[in-house]
Amino acid sequence: MHDSDTSFSASKRIFCTEDAVRIAGQRQPKVIFDFIEGASGREVAATRNQSRFDEITLQQRVMENVDRRNLSKTFLGQKYNLPFGIAPMGMCNLAWPDTDSALAQAATNYNIPICLSSAASSTIKEMRDWAGENAWFQLYVGGSMELSLELVERARTEGYKTLVLTVDVPQVSRRLRDLRNGFTMPFRLGPRLLWDFATHPRWSLTSIWHGAPSPKNFKLGKNGTHFDRNASRAGANWNFLEKLRASWTGNLVIKGVTSARDAIRIKQAGADAIYVSNHGGRQLDSAPAAIDALPKIRNAVGADYPLLFDSGVRNGEDIVKALAMGADFVMIGRPMLFAMGADGAKGLNSLIKIFAEDTSLTLAQTGLNDITAVSPDILSNNTSAVEQLQQPLLKTATS
Repeated sequence: MHDSDTSFSASKRIFCTEDAVRIAGQRQPKVIFDFIEGASGREVAATRNQSRFDEITLQQRVMENVDRRNLSKTFLGQKYNLPFGIAPMGMCNLAWPDTDSALAQAATNYNIPICLSSAASSTIKEMRDWAGENAWFQLYVGGSMELSLELVERARTEGYKTLVLTVDVPQVSRRLRDLRNGFTMPFRLGPRLLWDFATHPRWSLTSIWHGAPSPKNFKLGKNGTHFDRNASRAGANWNFLEKLRASWTGNLVIKGVTSARDAIRIKQAGADAIYVSNHGGRQLDSAPAAIDALPKIRNAVGADYPLLFDSGVRNGEDIVKALAMGADFVMIGRPMLFAMGADGAKGLNSLIKIFAEDTSLTLAQTGLNDITAVSPDILSNNTSAVEQLQQPLLKTATS
């Protein structure tokens, strides 16, 4: 990678996730910014996700040889240059036009995975064409089982190797910001929304030029089914998992798990990995912080079972903390969209570089020179978490 390459051009205004959030809030219409940042209920879970990271401290070590540091990580048989990837997110092109293609370009430039959502504003084929082997596909199981299986078949046909089944959205929760703003897809233009768009002309004019985004994969259904954001997605049940495992020969990841009991059952069902997440606080406002669930699930499934993690990660130190708490790989969601909203592809490049640099610097401060050496040993104040990670498998998890 060379900074002179325009593919890696960086923003001069973004130095952390908080910068991206602040600038995106200025450039995006309120209805869009709130759709991205908002969460369920009083947004306690989303706040808790981040505040719990702040309470985790790392033990600094000194006088170790950390001049050279390696951030590459292998997950599910594929080697990536960084220990984090891009989480599945619906309707990314709302953040800024062509966000999906920019995310795909970043995934290939930095050799990290990108997971396309069922509710994406680009098609399964487009993402595979853009990101190649770095592309994963995330599946929602809605009211139409036929359409859900058709999406799986499309992913198989396009050559996807990793399928991520999201199971924590049996029904979309009430997100008060969206309700207050009148957020719907497609947009229903009233005076307030028109004013919101008019007072953010750069986003609005650019979006008009590129065309209004829509959930492309659902409109391609054989039966003409259109995406209903509020439809039940409870079809992702244990019976469906059994059928999906029998038919999908690639990597199968189950996303949205915070229960150790569920984790053990998922492992026994033959899933290749579990994705520990509380959906960024967008589903159950009383959910535990995902980072608190992580060591319990690590303990339940054993040391060698692959675990992904997201929810609340906002910098490189958070990535290292998640790895120390039991994750094998970390996925980043909202910050990527804030970066795009703040400064397009340049903002995205900047934030990925910042995450990578902060992760590397955290390794150095904790006396490590390889990301694979991160362990609970670097946690300084988290006795309960360390005990959970070091004790035998939970007996209660199988009861």
